[in-house]
Amino acid sequence: MLDGRKKNMKKTKEDKEPKNEQELNKKTTSNKETSNIKNNIKEILPYVIIVLIVVLIRTFLFTPIKVNGTSMVDTLHNGDTMILNKIGVKVTDIKRFQIVVIKTSDSYLIKRVIGLPGETIKYNNGKLYINGKVIKDKYCKNNNTSDFEEVKIPEDSYFVMGDNRSNSIDSRRIGTIEKTDIMGTTRLIIFPLKDIGNAD
Repeated sequence: MLDGRKKNMKKTKEDKEPKNEQELNKKTTSNKETSNIKNNIKEILPYVIIVLIVVLIRTFLFTPIKVNGTSMVDTLHNGDTMILNKIGVKVTDIKRFQIVVIKTSDSYLIKRVIGLPGETIKYNNGKLYINGKVIKDKYCKNNNTSDFEEVKIPEDSYFVMGDNRSNSIDSRRIGTIEKTDIMGTTRLIIFPLKDIGNAD
């Protein structure tokens, strides 16, 4: 009986141990593969984090944007690449003469804010009138802004115009712009390199 038990115990131990070198090799290979996967994840993780940060920055903070057309000449030119600041309009008020980017149904417009919420605005003899008072508009060059009757700007809306007043589709044609349609402000030109810097 004792011999039988001893034999059974030996068998049990043998069953628990790898039966041959093939199984040992399989375990070793499996461990190596697991280690390689962990190492690969460690190598890739920093790049994944960088991509996520870039996506978040582009989505919520800053993103490059290209000038299309000539409506902002002489300040901006067709093909200029700028940085769109998305966070600014959420934490501070939009100021007069700031350059803003406005979303449209299929694209965007880049214009300059001339009139603020609640104000009245008109041009007469090439002069800008805000709430009945003359305001110096250095972007109105050579009196190139056609006169128009006084407009009352609704609350939370803005009156925008292109610097190239004679060749700009802006609030004179499409009406005032609601704040919710303003994607952000822009000022910094990053390309072409000869023009890099802040646009006035």
